[in-house]
Amino acid sequence: MSRLFTPITLRQVTVRNRVWVSPMCQYSAVDGEPNDWHLVHLGAFARGGAGLVLTEATAVTPSGRISPEDTGLWNDDQQAAWARIVKFVHDQGATAGIQLAHAGRKASAYSGFTGLRGGITDQGGGWRPVAPSGLPFPGLREDPAPLNGDGIARIVSAFGDAAERAVAIGFDILEVHAAHGYLIHEFLSPLTNHRDDEYGGSFDNRVRLVCEVVREIRRRVDAGVPVVVRLSSTDWIEGGWSEGDTARLASLLLGEGVDLIDCSSGGNAPANIPVGPGYQVPFARRIREEVSIPVGAVGMITEPKQAEDILAEAAADVVLLGRELLRDPHWPLRAAWELGEAETGIWPVQYREAESGTKVGG
Repeated sequence: MSRLFTPITLRQVTVRNRVWVSPMCQYSAVDGEPNDWHLVHLGAFARGGAGLVLTEATAVTPSGRISPEDTGLWNDDQQAAWARIVKFVHDQGATAGIQLAHAGRKASAYSGFTGLRGGITDQGGGWRPVAPSGLPFPGLREDPAPLNGDGIARIVSAFGDAAERAVAIGFDILEVHAAHGYLIHEFLSPLTNHRDDEYGGSFDNRVRLVCEVVREIRRRVDAGVPVVVRLSSTDWIEGGWSEGDTARLASLLLGEGVDLIDCSSGGNAPANIPVGPGYQVPFARRIREEVSIPVGAVGMITEPKQAEDILAEAAADVVLLGRELLRDPHWPLRAAWELGEAETGIWPVQYREAESGTKVGG
């Protein structure tokens, strides 16, 4: 069997293969509730053979949304709306995961679907973002409020609340979003954390928030539930968060009970990023080699052989696909054919005629 279609087990959860769906914001929710769009969007990936289907960044508080159209998980209605999506994903044999997030200073922004750009004013239906320091993200709200100790504690608790809700409706894996310039990443990076208290300054202080969030989640959910953390491995800016910082943090997170590091990069400030096929894979390889924690590789992974080689070369334990799955939600089924794994059992029974080549009636 190819490595891509070898199951992987984290704690008490076995995922049927190593093709994972990267979180992708859809900006289509109303009052934080996912709807039919999300059911079909995420359900297609489960039907298409993915191992783990991760939701988009799902806010743990109303003010933690990137845009008013973000999904959330802070109330009963949202929890019920997510439940039917989780059930459908499970019915297709896939594993359901949710990415829990807080947008920090990048909150209260237009999604772009309306043609508008930038931050949304209070008068326009927006809200004042919070951040480690009062530094705005270029082009977004100019007035982020620095969090005090009580505000930080409420956000940590909100992550725990959302984690409990997620597990209660059947989500199998929890991912903490600590990347792409959102709140937790803002605390990690010297570029955006100018605090002089116990959450700022030294490395140990800047990583305090993510460790507290993970600790809170681990305290609140069953020990068999895997916790994944998505990190931006570098800010791509001199003096910012670095690969070495990421390796050091990954070691700490392993000790806190994190089961896999999802290795992305950038997003905290405008930067020149050398984008190309597999450009972030070296970040995953370094963490895997230095820390001995399972890792996920993401970023312009588009071809089955490319994905297989990443795993065969021990650069990562799983691959996460985003845009390529938007282009082809059945990418895992195609990959199974190309890699000689047509008998993996991931074909939906309704599509078995396509797998076998027999005539379809109608």
